Order: sequence, then C-alpha cells, then structure tokens
Amino acid sequence: MQQSPIIILGIESSCDDTSAAILKDGKILANIIANQDVHEAYGGVVPELASRAHQQNIIPVVDKAIKQAGITKDDIDAIAFTNGPGLMGSLLVGSSFSKAFALAMDIPLVEVNHMHGHVLAHFIDEENTPKPSFPFLCLTVSGGHTQIVKITDYFKMEVLGETIDDAAGEAFDKVAKMLSLPYPGGPVLDKLAQLGNPNKFTFTHPKVPDLNYSFSGLKTSVLYFLKKEIKTNPNFIEENLNDICASVQKTIVDILLIELKKAIKQTDIQQIAIAGGVSANSELRKRLASFSKDYQIYIPKMEYCTDNAAMIAISGYYKYLEQDFTVQGIAPNARMKI
Repeated sequence: MQQSPIIILGIESSCDDTSAAILKDGKILANIIANQDVHEAYGGVVPELASRAHQQNIIPVVDKAIKQAGITKDDIDAIAFTNGPGLMGSLLVGSSFSKAFALAMDIPLVEVNHMHGHVLAHFIDEENTPKPSFPFLCLTVSGGHTQIVKITDYFKMEVLGETIDDAAGEAFDKVAKMLSLPYPGGPVLDKLAQLGNPNKFTFTHPKVPDLNYSFSGLKTSVLYFLKKEIKTNPNFIEENLNDICASVQKTIVDILLIELKKAIKQTDIQQIAIAGGVSANSELRKRLASFSKDYQIYIPKMEYCTDNAAMIAISGYYKYLEQDFTVQGIAPNARMKI
C-alpha cells in the first residue's frame, strides 16, 4: 500500500523576515518571504517594529504559500516553527500562530532550532543538488552567529568553535554603516567589494584560542583606520570605497577560513558545508569552492542562505519522521543553543 505524502507547513519569524513554506516529502512546493522595509530608516532591526510587522505579515504569507503549493490547509500534516534563538517579540508571533494553527487543525506541532534549520537546509530535496553525508563540518555564519559545527546526525550537532563576541555578519553590517552604505549593509558591501582590490589595505587578525572567533577588534581597527585616513583626506572613503570594502571582506573571509581549516585538520572530516545569511557572500562562496579539489564542498542555494521557512520545514520533516513533537505550552527561547 502506497504511503500518503507528508506535508509540512514551516514558519520562520526569528528576526525581521516573515516566512512560510510548504514541504512535501522533502521537496519545497512554496517558500514565501516578506521582508520588513520599516527598519531601513534606523539602520538596523528595531525589535518592537519587527514584531508588529510579523503580526501584519504572517497570515498573508501563510495564505500565499498554501495557494502557491496548490494545497489546502486540510492537507497539512504538521506545522514546524522557529522557537529560538532570535528576537523574543518576533518569535512569539510565529510560535503563537503555529500553536493556534496546530490546535485548530488538530495536527502535530514541531519546534525547530533556527540554527539547526540553517544546517539542515542542505537536505532539502533539490534536483542536481547533492546532500552531505554524516559526519560533516558546517561553517554557520549569520548576523547573530558564527560557529563551526560538527554534524553526526540530523539533530546531533556539536559546536567546535564560535565567536566570543560579535558575529561575522554583524561585522559586515557595522563596517557598512561606518561607510554610510544603505541598510542592510552586508550585501551592499559585498557588491562593492567585487569592484575593488582586496589587497589594498591590511587589517590585523584577532588572536583567539581554540577554534573560536572574534570580530569586535576588527570593527574597532577599521573605525580607527578610517578616522586616521579621513584626517588627512576628508574624501578618503569616497575615493577608496571599493578597495576598502574588498579589503575588509577579504579579512573577514580569511579569519573564517583559517579556523575552518584548523577544524578540518583536527577532525579529519572531508565534507564541508556553509550555512546562514553570510553564506550568500560572494567571496566566501568563491573561496570555499576552491577547496573542492581536496574536499567535498556543499554550498546552499542563495534562497536558502538567509532566514527562510524552507529550512524550518525540512527540519520539521525530519522531526516528524521521528514523531518528535512538542506541546501547546512550549515557550520561545531567545537564546536557544544549538
């Protein structure tokens, strides 16, 4: 007897993107994301405004995902949602909607760790996209996290190293702000960097024990460098913008890959993946792709790099197979660990 397909509704609302996805037996039928332009005026995410925007967006986004997937709400077998880490107000909107939907439809509720989602995005069933086998290493880099993770099963993950202060994505955004680039600054810096000379300016690398990272010192050194140069040439940034962006980007990617290479040597694991918003960075993708002559490299599709519900749906799918459900009394955890 043929088994009926498993259909999962995924909900992601950890920061400033409201997203809903429909997954059928590992394949994504719809992955809808509503961005929040309201934060542009402030140069960064304002938590209160983010939660209000989620409240406005979540029902239209879910409705659009269901219609695009060509299903009805009665076809959904379970709902998976991000329960942390993230902004508490944003998480509350997603979790409250998910609990209400599960209760109304009498279907299982699946909580997902946002960082697990980024890693498991590699297991979305996509044509001509190979999936890593266990064990593998994943460099997970976003605006809030920078980690080297050893993955031995879908939900058995060990953090080998992580940032002791700021994340790499935050470093990109803060430097972009110093350069008066529009928000969100990281992707803009990346585009400008592709036009510049990455060896024009040199910035020091932090000395951090083990496989950990630090980016606060880099931000400070860039700030002092810019102040010093502007004193002698007020037009320094305008005249050297592309080269500054390229040099900063090279430094951040160098720092990321130095520790990753150490982790590869220590673990002798030959399969390497990247995940998280910064995995969309062109320099990181190019440099990691160059590892392919020595290792098996897995780079996610661009649409699965930044926050999206497809990664939550695939995580929920694997939890569903294990019957790993949660209860209505579950509360969001803004500081959830991997």
